[in-house]
Amino acid sequence: MDSATMSPVELELAKSLPLLRTDSEDAPALRMSFAEQDGGLLITPELDEAVAQCRAKVKRIAQDCRSGNRKYRDIEFDIENNQGNTLYGLFVTELYMVADVRRVDKIFDKPLFFDGSCTMSKDIVQGGAGDCWFLSALATVSSSKRLIEKLCVERDEEVGVYGFIFFRDNRWEPVIVDDLLYTRIPRYEELKINEQNLYHYKKELYEKVARKGGKSLFFARSESSGDTWVPLIEKAYAKLHGSYSSLGSGQEWDALEDLTGGVATVVLNKDILDTDRFWNEELSRANRDRLFGCSFNNLSGERNGKADTDVQGLFGAHSYSVLRAVEVKGRRFVMLRNPWGKSEWTGRWSDGSKEWTREWVRAMPLLGHTFGNDGQFMMEYSDWLDCFSFISRVVLFDSSWAMCSEWLRVQAPPLPAAWSYGLVSFKITVSGATPAIIVLSKLNSRYYRDFSAQMRWYLDFSVVREGEKEVLAQPHHSQNSSRSVSLELELEAGTYFVYVRLDRDIVDTGVLAWPETVEDWRSERLCKAMERRAQSQSIASNFKKEDHPNFLRDNLSTLIKQETEAIEAKKANTPTESSSDGTNDSRPDILTTSSTPSTSNPPTIIPPPPLTILTPPTSPYTTAPSSPLSTTPPAPPVPNTEEKPPPPKPTDSETPKAPEPDRIRVPYDDRNTLFLGLRLYTRHGVRGAVEGRLGGGAVNAPAARAGARSTGVGTGTGPGTEKKAALTGASGD
Repeated sequence: MDSATMSPVELELAKSLPLLRTDSEDAPALRMSFAEQDGGLLITPELDEAVAQCRAKVKRIAQDCRSGNRKYRDIEFDIENNQGNTLYGLFVTELYMVADVRRVDKIFDKPLFFDGSCTMSKDIVQGGAGDCWFLSALATVSSSKRLIEKLCVERDEEVGVYGFIFFRDNRWEPVIVDDLLYTRIPRYEELKINEQNLYHYKKELYEKVARKGGKSLFFARSESSGDTWVPLIEKAYAKLHGSYSSLGSGQEWDALEDLTGGVATVVLNKDILDTDRFWNEELSRANRDRLFGCSFNNLSGERNGKADTDVQGLFGAHSYSVLRAVEVKGRRFVMLRNPWGKSEWTGRWSDGSKEWTREWVRAMPLLGHTFGNDGQFMMEYSDWLDCFSFISRVVLFDSSWAMCSEWLRVQAPPLPAAWSYGLVSFKITVSGATPAIIVLSKLNSRYYRDFSAQMRWYLDFSVVREGEKEVLAQPHHSQNSSRSVSLELELEAGTYFVYVRLDRDIVDTGVLAWPETVEDWRSERLCKAMERRAQSQSIASNFKKEDHPNFLRDNLSTLIKQETEAIEAKKANTPTESSSDGTNDSRPDILTTSSTPSTSNPPTIIPPPPLTILTPPTSPYTTAPSSPLSTTPPAPPVPNTEEKPPPPKPTDSETPKAPEPDRIRVPYDDRNTLFLGLRLYTRHGVRGAVEGRLGGGAVNAPAARAGARSTGVGTGTGPGTEKKAALTGASGD
């Protein structure tokens, strides 16, 4: 049956099936070629909490705005009045020539979050940011509309407030944004005379023709005329990481993890043992319980003299989305999309190529493909394997999966040091037989990467069952410098040890890399980045909160909760803590005043601590960890004569100079310190637990602080505790 003989219902059904397989050319039988249950967002207790908080906040904001007859403006990420901190990171390495800031109802006549006029994955066009890796991941995720709907949990388009959730490290985080967007088209009054002449000196004509529609946006946009979901999700992702420039360059698999809570791995096509098996067990499950992307490295133009050498229309160092995999009439095809929204494959089976005979044109509904310069194209499976070197693969989780985790602060010896085991290990326990995924991960440091990216860490691990002498399994990773490495395996009930191997090298970014100071007008961006760094690192069980007093304050929800508990305690006459004078008050540091005149001296109000002038980073070759929040000047670093340090910065002495007036020192991370986490995923109600351990394997590290963090089911106990991690119930069936 072809499209010419199919009934309208059959034709519509063929168009709606994302993954189809036809086994017979004469009588093709359509069948789904993937798992029974769709994967989705990783379900954890924090997911429900993040969704509830996000929805409640959006509704409260919308109600407040309506009562005050105003639209919502996000003062935490105000792109109009704080462009320097929303466009750029701590160091400005590129300039965005934005022209204006407008609300979506001024850009579009009838704005809609998603109008449904085209497939969401075909609706994405990259803008001025170098975030093809994120947009490619977004196109992959948007192949399943249900995932995008889960990411945007609440919105009020009239007021202009949108609530999203993203997965970060081991928890879901809500992000609220307004509908203000950067545009590339200036105001009419800013035009030159000859430019105004093009519009016959009519401002109304200029506003209607030039400043309307998605093409006026500076960053990413939707191909559909009135859709706003693409630029708004990109804006929320930029806010999550501090600025638009923080989205420059990245890995598609990291973005896929952030958008879904899944587990990402990288497959090198040269390492695939059986391509038929890879098709049947992996690629054919795309957008069911797997997401895929692909890329290849830049090609050299030294011989041909080309600045951008392409492979039949495809470009290196650029991410492409895998939308689906189909098998029709005995041939295997991969559907892909370029996030640019143009520039497609020009080889076999490209739009209009000679392979498209009348017979195959009739089969296009089965393939789910149409011609057009929209960035979406089709490749035969063998060509796809030959062209792309890196295949990013993300496992999605349904409700039958659960996760537990443990994070540690690990201190490594100074370089030079061997790449070896012994610094840190983890003990995991499962209550029954289960398919499992073990993930060893670094923190997502993109928000504060300006002062955390001096060291490139390499991760590896081995799993050994308790009582055994041989290694049970090791990850089959292809890039151990990735943010995480993972291993999928079957576990029996019992205890296992995960021995971690670490290595690192110094990142070389050029002669002017790693400036010692920044201008004081960048202090807001610096403080926000330091706050985010402290919040991220506080996930570690052996993190010392007292070392970061200025950047780990109670949030509003915590303060409200403390106030409420104190009031309830007083009403019930059950004080939570007694002060020295006999009064009961659970709230710390509260100054109580009375309107009754008093002859006594007025209370002394202690001002908050001033902004600390931060000390310079310690040398990567010293053993003592840095203490960037110390208020006393550090002793001069002791040079290590056994190893040549990085190129020295121009100073007149070994002792760092005090910062110049109007400048602040950059608090670089200690190069010998790594924050490391292990996540364990189990299935079908099997309970799991993770325990972190510092040192050579014996449980003798310092005891963990109380309340070690865990996510999902199971608990994570601190390093070196002899108390066995508790097993808790799993969610799902």
